[in-house]
Amino acid sequence: MKRLITNIAFVLTLLISCYSCKNDTSKTEVLAIQLEGLTLNNNKKWVANQETHMSMQRIDSILKNNSSKDGETVGKALSKQTSYIIKSCDMTGEAHDQLHVVLVPILEEIGDLKDVKNPSVFEKKITTLQQLTATYFKYFKN
Repeated sequence: MKRLITNIAFVLTLLISCYSCKNDTSKTEVLAIQLEGLTLNNNKKWVANQETHMSMQRIDSILKNNSSKDGETVGKALSKQTSYIIKSCDMTGEAHDQLHVVLVPILEEIGDLKDVKNPSVFEKKITTLQQLTATYFKYFKN
């Protein structure tokens, strides 16, 4: 009887550990933010110009791989990319208008991030920027 209880306990422990490994939340997917006025192009992603898409990929990489906790440093790196987007933008029409729906909040968050000194506020700003970047990729392609 003791052996049966021990085996059951072992199996239960094994199942719980297997279940918890499959539900590892350390690599959670960042959810996109729903922005008012942002829509798909007839249920398809909008096409962004190459420079915009490349800079958004760089922004995404900066946010994911950032080791600094200094808002000014990270903000400057992100601003460099958004400046390139603005300078290189040759998009027109509805795709351009839809890009602005995403880009304006990103610019505002980056502007705020540069002044952040509090670590918890910094993390919240980074999370919001990650969500806005995820929103871009949900609605735009190259």
